[in-house]
Amino acid sequence: MRNAATERPFTGEYTDTDKVGVYKCKACSTELFRSETKFHSGCGWPSFYAPTANDAVELIEDRSLFPRVRTEVRCAGCGSHLGHVFKGEGYDVPTDERWCINSVSLILEDI
Repeated sequence: MRNAATERPFTGEYTDTDKVGVYKCKACSTELFRSETKFHSGCGWPSFYAPTANDAVELIEDRSLFPRVRTEVRCAGCGSHLGHVFKGEGYDVPTDERWCINSVSLILEDI
């Protein structure tokens, strides 16, 4: 979470779960995503179409795979790396965004 690494695809605890609840930052418990915004993208990581609030996350330009530019997602509460957000991929979701988040950075709490 602190070194901006990505867990291997299809290995995370929440990749395929359909449990209802709130996804929080494992490091600081900031509420990040709700299960209602989770969808199956087939990419190997939990995917959401929006965070709970825009101020729950920080977006950082990521040039680590130059020349490809990505947008890194960090927890606004503690700065932990969560994953990346991708736009315009054509998923049938309200925002046309895929918030690709590492399971290891999340904890799912029942509501």
